[in-house]
Amino acid sequence: MRRGLVHVLAWLLATGAAVTLSWWGVHTVMAATAYDPPRALPVTAAGATAQGNRAPASPAPSASPSRGPSARPPKPTPSSAPARGPAAPPSATPSGRVKAYDTDGGRAVFELDPASATLVSATPGTGWSMQVWKTETWIRVEFSRGTDRVSVMCTWHDGPPHVDIGTY
Repeated sequence: MRRGLVHVLAWLLATGAAVTLSWWGVHTVMAATAYDPPRALPVTAAGATAQGNRAPASPAPSASPSRGPSARPPKPTPSSAPARGPAAPPSATPSGRVKAYDTDGGRAVFELDPASATLVSATPGTGWSMQVWKTETWIRVEFSRGTDRVSVMCTWHDGPPHVDIGTY
């Protein structure tokens, strides 16, 4: 009996020492790691998600906006970036105004400057998927589910940014 008790006690001490050593090693590594909390962008006082800020539905946008007879639009590059946020972290103080566009397929948020725009985030709704195309003069976010498509197109090639939402 005494021998069994000694074995159990030795096992408990060895296990306790191993757990303590593992916890101390992980804690030391994690304590030296700095995690920045996510930054939130300010939302306009008028309420960027209000239904009044939603652009009216328009016919489906063409794959490349018209830029004149001699200008050829750049080829879009599809992106399968995660819907959680932009590739680069947003600046703490945005230079433009941030507007959100809610659609049946999801939500697209843009930072609109006087002569350009940046996609801040795009989040598909439940059951919807999303694809993003970006060029130097426009950004297109397409939400899809089965045969349903909702496209949010932001263009600024011939003036300030303009957002159109098309359902097809």
